[in-house]
Amino acid sequence: MRRTIAAATARPEADSPVQPERLRTEFAFELPRGYVDESGTVHRCGVMRLATARDELIPLRDDRVRENSAYLSVVLIARVLTRLGTIEDIHPGVVEDLFASDLAFLQDFYRRINAEGHTRAAVTCPACRENFAVDLAGGGRLGES
Repeated sequence: MRRTIAAATARPEADSPVQPERLRTEFAFELPRGYVDESGTVHRCGVMRLATARDELIPLRDDRVRENSAYLSVVLIARVLTRLGTIEDIHPGVVEDLFASDLAFLQDFYRRINAEGHTRAAVTCPACRENFAVDLAGGGRLGES
């Protein structure tokens, strides 16, 4: 007996306890210092998306990466940033002009969302020594609520 397309694509019953989990693919962040554009505007808030296999493979063909393997992170970060302040056209030149602390932040953020699958970090309160987790994608800076 042949199954119809409608039967094959039917949605689960409304009272079904199992609902598919939605995958979060974009994560907001706030840079420690911020990108200063040519007009002097500082851009601190942005969005990074999850990387694809293609995002990690294509930079390996880039001549700048072949000449200097440290440039890989610049090209890779430029591929996965979807917005930085009001800037939507993110390219390696933008990433090159970031302060070193901001690039280090983005490299760590990339690692957290792609390798670890989350943006939480374990921290210890310096005052009371209590351990807890913070969400680095919450848009705030560490120590702020």
